[in-house]
Amino acid sequence: MAEVRESDRIAGVYRVEPTVHGDERGLFVETYRREWIPGAREMIQSNRSNKQAGALVGLHYHLHQSDYWYAPMGVIRVVLHDLREGGPTDGATECFEISGENHHGVYIPPGVAHGFSALTDAVLTYLVDGYYNPADELGVAWDDPEVGADWGLDGLGVGPVMSERDRTNPRRADLPANRRPYWPMRT
Repeated sequence: MAEVRESDRIAGVYRVEPTVHGDERGLFVETYRREWIPGAREMIQSNRSNKQAGALVGLHYHLHQSDYWYAPMGVIRVVLHDLREGGPTDGATECFEISGENHHGVYIPPGVAHGFSALTDAVLTYLVDGYYNPADELGVAWDDPEVGADWGLDGLGVGPVMSERDRTNPRRADLPANRRPYWPMRT
């Protein structure tokens, strides 16, 4: 069985440490169960992202969609920032690593900005509880001092390699009022 615990920094974020079963043939890991996350909706789509070392994605957020991330290969530095105005953890930032070695997963509720940097060549798989909706694809500046993210790329010798969209996201203070998450939100 997995060890699942809510973040002590950002309300509604759950970190999962699954049980790893292995023998001379290899390993088996149950990476996600809906019952692990209180109140989670059914995940209806699965995606995969292959990234080279030094790639940086985000920060993105959704008003209506939750994500569940798992990195089967490589090392991913996860950066989360709570944008939910009026919430108990509004403004909190959390950074940690998930990898093919530690097998950790993370559940990210609506209103929490999320991004990652690839500290090695890596694969990220993610489940979502809503189909792609461009109107629910929002972003905040990856280098916003108010977010204060540590992307872990210093000393890597590469990066950040980013999309134009991620380079041009607005700062937190400049998010339009109608695109700012509020508390309480559905988890």
